[in-house]
Amino acid sequence: MLIKPETNEYPPYYKEYVNNVPDGDLLQVLDGQLNETMNLLKNLSEEKAELRYAPKKWTIKEVVGHITDTERIMGYRLLSVGRGEKAMLPGYQDDEYVKRAKFNRFTLSELLHHQSLVRQNTILLLQSMDEEALLQRGNANGAEVTARAIAYIIAGHEIHHRRLIVDRYLSSDDGRVFY
Repeated sequence: MLIKPETNEYPPYYKEYVNNVPDGDLLQVLDGQLNETMNLLKNLSEEKAELRYAPKKWTIKEVVGHITDTERIMGYRLLSVGRGEKAMLPGYQDDEYVKRAKFNRFTLSELLHHQSLVRQNTILLLQSMDEEALLQRGNANGAEVTARAIAYIIAGHEIHHRRLIVDRYLSSDDGRVFY
């Protein structure tokens, strides 16, 4: 069972993501949160999925695409660090990725399918890693991080964005959630 990383296993700016992850088996958390995100968004209309809660903010489709792209990048980091890579892994500019991906040209269903496949891959990768691999340290985006911390960052990142979707896109002023 994967346990939460120590604070010295990741840069401070990931603390919120790691703290977002509930206690318990991380593999079950990852699998469960995929179902939660799918259930939250699967019946959303295409029109609602292209809503921006403010000018220059991402649409729900862009948020889903961003979650998926980030998990792809973090999955590569997880693989690299877990396998002992010593080279510095590059950062990325999420706004540029979203802009160039043009996620709004896809249906929400297609984007959720991509997210599901990427998540399944992440889970399979984690299942293949032993404790030694998970505790490996590497360098990503100029900061030292363990493979275990990357796994928690993946989970916490999705939780962060799902909360934003509920709070900023799907909730009314009186706190009711509309789907």
